[in-house]
Amino acid sequence: MNAHVRPADPKKLIKGATGDWEVVIGLEIHAQVTSNAKLFSGSSTAFGGEPNAHVSLVDAAMPGMLPVINEECVRQAVRTGLGLNAKINKRSVFDRKNYFYPDLPQGYQISQYKHPVVGEGEIAVDLSPTEQISVGIERLHLEQDAGKSMHDQHPTMSFVDLNRSGVALMEIVSKPDLRSAEEAKAYVSKLRTILRYIGSCDGDMEKGNLRADVNVSVRKPGEPFGTRCEIKNVNSIRFIGQAIEVEARRQIGILEDGGVIDQETRLYDPAKGETRSLRSKEEAHDYRYFPDPDLLPLEFDDAFVADLKMHLPELPDAKKARFIAEYGLSPYDASVLVAERDQADYFEAVAKGRDGKAAANWVINELFGRLNKEGREVSSSPVSAAQLGGLVDLIGEGVISGKIAKDLFEILWTEGGDPRAIVEARGMKQVTDTGAIEKAVDEIIAANPDKVEQVKAKPTMLGWFVGQAMKASGGKANPQALNEILKAKLGI
Repeated sequence: MNAHVRPADPKKLIKGATGDWEVVIGLEIHAQVTSNAKLFSGSSTAFGGEPNAHVSLVDAAMPGMLPVINEECVRQAVRTGLGLNAKINKRSVFDRKNYFYPDLPQGYQISQYKHPVVGEGEIAVDLSPTEQISVGIERLHLEQDAGKSMHDQHPTMSFVDLNRSGVALMEIVSKPDLRSAEEAKAYVSKLRTILRYIGSCDGDMEKGNLRADVNVSVRKPGEPFGTRCEIKNVNSIRFIGQAIEVEARRQIGILEDGGVIDQETRLYDPAKGETRSLRSKEEAHDYRYFPDPDLLPLEFDDAFVADLKMHLPELPDAKKARFIAEYGLSPYDASVLVAERDQADYFEAVAKGRDGKAAANWVINELFGRLNKEGREVSSSPVSAAQLGGLVDLIGEGVISGKIAKDLFEILWTEGGDPRAIVEARGMKQVTDTGAIEKAVDEIIAANPDKVEQVKAKPTMLGWFVGQAMKASGGKANPQALNEILKAKLGI
């Protein structure tokens, strides 16, 4: 069944005054290509240079300057297409998209229109451990980014910084397959993960390296698509979700009042929590697309694609399936671990040759929990994979209990060191010597005859004895051995 004839999901409908409405969403993601030079010139793509420091004569559109395609940008687009299970078009054409913009020096943008480098594909998006949707990809094409106008530097003039002008973008267009803000957020998140695995875009939304144009329309379930509005340049996953909610409600309000939706381009204002009109948008014929006469059609062969495919890294879906099969992880834990490539690598370094579930628990709960709390990335974790692996080994061997392991983790985080040496030096080993545990248990039983009577009538009282014996051993008694000895001595 085709994804966009999905039956309406009652959980995802929006309640209006006249009944339920379904929101239909399609996304155009603009992803800045990771490359050292721009799409058609040798200027640097580095972020944060002085204004107009990374501008060549080509970027400034000086007369007589000719664009020359950057092969690495083409490679990145093809790698991404492969990662999206999409059709790779071995022949594509660059077009001129004509419009006037103060920070577009040529007066046109070099883009791709009818013949993009990558055609249809699809990606699987997990919404929860039990719900997955398939989102169709319409196309991926290469185009130039524009520069940046700055209106706050001078009272009467606007300044233009052309450092971004000519930087390669991949525009990734989804089919209108998304049916809620949550689905859209999960889709962008998954797409960003794939791009980061491949290394074709760093996905840094704060720097504007990944931004979305969000197309939103509403309809009564089962009816044809409504008129859509496009919300331009949304630069965070949270804002994408908010913009969809706000825009869907705005459109429902208009339709329920008997009005009509005008097709237009809008902006989302997070401070006010509203979308506002930017310009009305007719169909794209006003761009006067035509093939760029300075550029030959882009052509490559099967060998070029096969070579790129061979060197692709293991992608998130394949890695997730392998983690489930190889380490016995739950789909949820595997999803968390593969969300970032360096997280997955860290986990594998801990799990190799060890109990995968135990490794996953420590990596997800203790390590990620602590990293999140301190706002740090895995790459700057004070506890290395080797140290955490050592801690998991000590638990597996019964040298320390789970409770002692938490204290050990704290020491590794703040002071570092070798886990085994720390346990030795600080006397943190759990007591597995049953003689020593028995002695402690005997003393507690002798001192508390009343509690002994109670526990026989009410076996749940055993916890009290466990607590006392743990206290007596400084928290080091082996919990399993302790429980067995207590049950034997108390006759329960």
